[in-house]
Amino acid sequence: MNNDFSFNIKRIAFDENYRPAEGTRITTNFANLARGEHRKENLLNTLRMIGNRFNDLVHWDNPNADRYRVELDIVSVEMHIDASEADDAFPLIEILQPSVIDTRSGARIAGIPGNNFSSYVRDYDFNVVLPEYNQDKATFGAPDDFGDLHGKLFRHFLKSAAYAAQFSKSPVICISVSSSKIYHRTENQHPILGVEYRQSEFSSTDQYFEKMGLQARYFMPPNSVAPLAFYFQGDLLGDYTSLELIATIATMEAFQKIYRPEIYNANSAAGAIYQPSLTHQDYSTTRIVYDREERSQLAIKQGRFTEHHFIKPYRSVLDQWAAGRPR
Repeated sequence: MNNDFSFNIKRIAFDENYRPAEGTRITTNFANLARGEHRKENLLNTLRMIGNRFNDLVHWDNPNADRYRVELDIVSVEMHIDASEADDAFPLIEILQPSVIDTRSGARIAGIPGNNFSSYVRDYDFNVVLPEYNQDKATFGAPDDFGDLHGKLFRHFLKSAAYAAQFSKSPVICISVSSSKIYHRTENQHPILGVEYRQSEFSSTDQYFEKMGLQARYFMPPNSVAPLAFYFQGDLLGDYTSLELIATIATMEAFQKIYRPEIYNANSAAGAIYQPSLTHQDYSTTRIVYDREERSQLAIKQGRFTEHHFIKPYRSVLDQWAAGRPR
């Protein structure tokens, strides 16, 4: 076997007509919205939320708050383990990339790749590896090499010709802060990202993203009620334009209001010392239908799918490849 890992990138528009492609992780945020009898209403309301929030944050030269339109592409990354085999593609990750359309000038501005992050191998790590490792253990923990393979695969993708051909900047992943940690507001305030929060101990998610080569910072954007976790390479505050950052905030804040309303649609803002809670009761709901329990159950099924179709068949190849990569 020729162990020449390569990647193929596909795109599909996330709009009111979006239907998940075959092979899409059905636990992915955007795929979940496109299911059931309310699918079109869900999609239209989500896109409306994103556009309204973007125009709210881009308040300069935008008196009617309607100058910009945000479009989203779902970016699916297939990995080929053996270049000589045409049918060995595995759906490694899915991310989002926004585009900003200036309706005044007609300009189209590419946003930052990343935003949402969906990964079959992460499902395997958190829903197969961790439960099996902690079975019959009194104290919850993780194996020393937890997330190593996933992190190396992700960093390999970022260095690939496929990534360079599609994207000019490093990704930024934006997700919910951890409900297991306490965050402290700082004096640092950015005009776009907002007030920075810090915490003294990384969450398991933070550690997992660190193995992917991404560092974490936490900001609560203007008129938000809770900080978001941003994972990135390089300089989050210096490497991206205002419109690029706003597109990420608008996109992921909308998704978090749908999936974590107890945190991101709360009726009061985070204080100087803040611990997120999914049992918080003082929040508003969106008109968008989402089944969080179903999503958790599907993540377990997809972890097992990864085990049977990727990890077990190619374990020796993957182990040999990962052994030659730096931690």
